[in-house]
Amino acid sequence: MFRLSSISPQALEGYLAMSGALNKGALPAATRERIALAIGQVNGCNYCLSAHTYLGKNLAMLDDAEIAANRAGGSNDPKADAAVRFAARVAVDRGHITDADFAAVRLAGYSDGQIIEIVQHVALNTWTNYFNEVFQTEIDFPVVDARQAA
Repeated sequence: MFRLSSISPQALEGYLAMSGALNKGALPAATRERIALAIGQVNGCNYCLSAHTYLGKNLAMLDDAEIAANRAGGSNDPKADAAVRFAARVAVDRGHITDADFAAVRLAGYSDGQIIEIVQHVALNTWTNYFNEVFQTEIDFPVVDARQAA
């Protein structure tokens, strides 16, 4: 993905800047991976599901049950569940969330700044999902297929 996106230095710079900024944000790495898995599933991106399954297991230390829950739009961790459900709702409904969606993520303890970061993670992951699907990026991780159950 990096090699291909570097054909447009501005696109690569934009991706790296947003990704770098969000990595310094308030959401824990495990929650960021959970969101990436949920959005990869929503968008049917095998490359991103493969990459984030690998990263989720090996860096964020998510187990198979958690990864399956993330792909289904939730989490086995109660607080993370609210973030993942909110992120999935944002993606599925293209930002047209309800007051109840907003209330649920706030009730779980997420601040307005963290909710903004969740939305930004949805946007970033949607870009990588679309990019990898459009250009059929070669998968260099153990393959995960969005059409198969988690």
